[in-house]
Amino acid sequence: MKAVILDGHGDIDVLAVVEVEMPEPGPEEVLVDVVSSALNRADLLQRMGLYPGPDAEVEIPGLEFAGRVRAVGERVAERSVGDLVMGIVGGGAHAECLVVHERQTMLVPDAIALSDAGAVPEVFITAFDALVVQGGLTSGRTALVHAGASGVGTAAIQICRSIGARVIVTASTAKVEACRALGATAVDYLSDDFVAVVHAETNGAGVDVVLDVIGGDYVGRNIECLCTGGRIIQVGVMDPSSVEFSVGALLSKRAGIIGTVLRARPLDEKIAITQRFTREMLPLLADETMKPVIDSRYSLDDIAAAHTYMASNANIGKIVLEIS
Repeated sequence: MKAVILDGHGDIDVLAVVEVEMPEPGPEEVLVDVVSSALNRADLLQRMGLYPGPDAEVEIPGLEFAGRVRAVGERVAERSVGDLVMGIVGGGAHAECLVVHERQTMLVPDAIALSDAGAVPEVFITAFDALVVQGGLTSGRTALVHAGASGVGTAAIQICRSIGARVIVTASTAKVEACRALGATAVDYLSDDFVAVVHAETNGAGVDVVLDVIGGDYVGRNIECLCTGGRIIQVGVMDPSSVEFSVGALLSKRAGIIGTVLRARPLDEKIAITQRFTREMLPLLADETMKPVIDSRYSLDDIAAAHTYMASNANIGKIVLEIS
C-alpha cells in the first residue's frame, strides 16, 4: 500500500510517499481502506522531531481517518466488512490502509461524505474533550477559544453553540468574519486586546473555560480572563517559550490549568472518549447541526505542499488529504 513516511526529521524534504507493507488486524482490530484523512499541527511537529509518534519500524504520520472496513479481527463484534467508519489513531492515517481497535471507530453519519469525514475526528474530539469533559462547559456558560479559525477552533465554536454555551474566539484580521459566521464573538488579536474584550462581553465576570493552543505569554492573560473556578485547558503550544505568571491570581480565582493531549493516552482512555463523543456529539453531526469546516484538499502525493500550506497559517478550518 502507499503511505507517507518520515525519512528522518526536519523540513518537508523528509516526507516521502512510498510502498509499505499492508498491516494485519489484531483480534479486536479492523483493517480500514482509508478514503480521507487530514493534516493537523501535530503532524508538522512530528515531522520536525518535536512530537514523537508511536514506536514503529516505519514512521507514518496521521491522526485521523475515514474509510471502509476491509477486514475484521476474530473477536470483533461491533464492526463488519463494508462499514463506513472514522476515528482517531496515534499515527498511521496518512496511508491507504490502517488498523485500529474497533471501539476507536465511529460509524460515519449519512450526512457526511467519506471524502469529508476524515476531517472530523481529531478536532471535534479534541474540542469536546477539552471544553466539555475536562472544562465542564455547559449551557449558559462561556468559553474563550484561541485560534478560532483553526480546525480545533471551528469545531469548538460549533460544539459551544450546539450545547447552548457562548463562545468568544481570537483570530487574525482575515479570519474574524469566518468565526463570526459560525456564531462566535470574534476578537482580532492583531488590533484588539482579548482580555479587555472578554471583560466587556462578560460584564467583568470572565469566562468559564479557556481552550488554548498558543501558550507563551497567553498563559497569564488567560488567567486574567477566567471567572472564579474557571479552567484553562492547554491542548497545544505554538509558542514554546517559558513565561512567568502569577500563581496568586490562580489561587484567588480558585482556578486551574490542565495540560492535555490525545495521542499519549492509553487505549482504554481513547476508547472512552470516542464512545462518549459518539453518544453525545455524533447525533449533532448526523443532523448537520455541526459539520467539518474544510479549507482545502490535497492528494497524498502532494503531502509536502500540504505541510507548507499549513505552516503558512493561512487555512480556515481543515486541510483534507484525499487518500483514495
